[in-house]
Amino acid sequence: MATNLRMTLAGAAVVGTIALVGCGDGGSSPQGEESASSSSSSAHAGHGGATEQESMDHPMDGGPVPAGMTEASDPKYPVGSHVTLTADHMEGMDGASATIVGAYDTYTYAVDYTPTSGGDPVTDHKWVVQEELEEAGDQRLADGSEVTLTADHMDGMEGAQATIASSTDETVYVVDYEADGMTMTNHKWVVESEIEPAH
Repeated sequence: MATNLRMTLAGAAVVGTIALVGCGDGGSSPQGEESASSSSSSAHAGHGGATEQESMDHPMDGGPVPAGMTEASDPKYPVGSHVTLTADHMEGMDGASATIVGAYDTYTYAVDYTPTSGGDPVTDHKWVVQEELEEAGDQRLADGSEVTLTADHMDGMEGAQATIASSTDETVYVVDYEADGMTMTNHKWVVESEIEPAH
């Protein structure tokens, strides 16, 4: 009987340890997305004020741009330019050194949406482009427009219903950058006002 009691207590200790480890990993993170699917509306100021969980949910390589995008004819920062980012979409992005890998002319939107994978609503996610909105046409959409996202920047984004929070017609860029020991390639998107010449 003493042996059974010891085995039961040992088993309970193992289960308790596993439970604590599971709770400790990201449980205190204020949100999540690329930024994660559990981003809270207040913490996710854009992929905005990003958290570690957001960075983990965002792929290290953003992949190709959507079909049909128009390359910018005379961007302020041509492909190959070394720049400094001022955007804070993700942890470690603000102040990071980056290289421009693409520059495009399109309409770019900040959106509010609820991930299809569950989790808290995401507010002011920056950015998605016109070509990442289902049947968006080629005219700029008004703030408050209801759209369906085709972007897959983060878990639960593709197919989500969203509302346009704001938009810009600034040149939009794809960048490679390094932050917090991670190299992000083909990161989509950063608009011109979120970039400075390299320091």
